[in-house]
Amino acid sequence: MPSMYSFSVPVFQRGLQSLSAYLDKIEAHAAEKGIPPEELVSARLIDDMLPLSGQFQRASDSAKLAIVRLTGIEAPRFEDNETTVAELRERLKKTQDFLATITPATMEGTETREVTVSPGGNKTVFTGEDYLAKFALPNFFFHVTTAHAILRSRGLPVGKMTYLGSFA
Repeated sequence: MPSMYSFSVPVFQRGLQSLSAYLDKIEAHAAEKGIPPEELVSARLIDDMLPLSGQFQRASDSAKLAIVRLTGIEAPRFEDNETTVAELRERLKKTQDFLATITPATMEGTETREVTVSPGGNKTVFTGEDYLAKFALPNFFFHVTTAHAILRSRGLPVGKMTYLGSFA
């Protein structure tokens, strides 16, 4: 049976790489269209949803918090104040750097660890395995997918292969 590590860290790393590819697309699209990249960084699908920057922030936080909740180790904290492509790129790098410190040994035994979350004020207690499968990964991919949708809605040439990233 694959380990909790193989279903968490590499999956989060790959999703963050896709977000990084989106930043490249933002820069290219903004240059081509003669618009400031920040216009895309602040874009939303609808007024009551977070902007693109918020989607990047929540994806970053989801990856870090999953590891924190599963292992009990401390992760870096970010201010959630990124407004530029460069700042989002730096946040992704810091998140990737943190994830690079996690080893399979760090994740040993986390499948049975008790994890409590309270989304929307509704307290839920999971085993580590259920937390990862039923909350952490879906939440992470919600924000990656929403970032993708925001960019598509603004006419950027991002498709399924941009979302999926490299298979190497």
